[in-house]
Amino acid sequence: MKYVAPSSVEEAASLLSSSPSAQVFAGATDVVPQIRAGRPAPDVLVDLKKIKELVALNSDGDKWTVGAATPTAYLTEDEAFSHEFPGLSEAAGLIGSDQIQNRSSLGGNLCNASPAADSVPAMVVNGVRAVVAGPNGTRVLDVSEVVTGPGQTALDDDEFIVEFEIDKMPSRSGDAYLRMIPRTEMDIAVVGAGARVTLADDGSIEQAVLALGAVAPTVVRIPDAEQALVGSTADEETLNAVAAAASEACDPIDDKRGTVEYRKQVAGVLAKRAVVIAIERAEQRNGTN
Repeated sequence: MKYVAPSSVEEAASLLSSSPSAQVFAGATDVVPQIRAGRPAPDVLVDLKKIKELVALNSDGDKWTVGAATPTAYLTEDEAFSHEFPGLSEAAGLIGSDQIQNRSSLGGNLCNASPAADSVPAMVVNGVRAVVAGPNGTRVLDVSEVVTGPGQTALDDDEFIVEFEIDKMPSRSGDAYLRMIPRTEMDIAVVGAGARVTLADDGSIEQAVLALGAVAPTVVRIPDAEQALVGSTADEETLNAVAAAASEACDPIDDKRGTVEYRKQVAGVLAKRAVVIAIERAEQRNGTN
């Protein structure tokens, strides 16, 4: 196995095209354990951490740009980012230990394509876009389109994510992410729930987005719950409808972390709680950015 650390996107794209088994990594928090567990090692392993624009967090007033290899610790430690997107920041802060977060990245968490990836539901509800580079230039995908199944993505073999674009959070809007794990020794979500709401001037919900992780092969949106919230003030009846819709939207499996029935119940509870937190945060951002 050949290890290479290119200094430009173009060089990385060329290296990735040099071998059918070439693979990029942004932190190696997934690829190294996978190789040690017996997965075939690639002929060429391309380290993205030396490409400056891939390890950066910037805001231009209209949107945030997060390099795909940016350590998640950068996000959780950035006060402006965490204030604007507390749910996404919290999700990033759940990817492993403090030590891991100095290496882990949103790009790696997404492209590992685990159904239980913590950052993905939080990115989906915030409408995050992935800028994908390849030998023919770049293209943009919604994060919700990147993962197509467990361990599978919509990227071609010679493509990789360069950065993420996140539009600024509107006023009277807030996001939240919650997860449930079976115990502290198993840091993998049984269920993860992301929510984002925008409030109208009268305090009712104008827009709502909900997404669940670890309950299906890919992240699941909950349109019935979103529709129930729009125009409401999230009273108990509406929140119960959200919980029921979340449970119904699940297509989980039985495994050592939880049964199908248990996951469906937890999904409803977490979706309801995430919505309440998102509303509280939206109220706190009344008229401010």
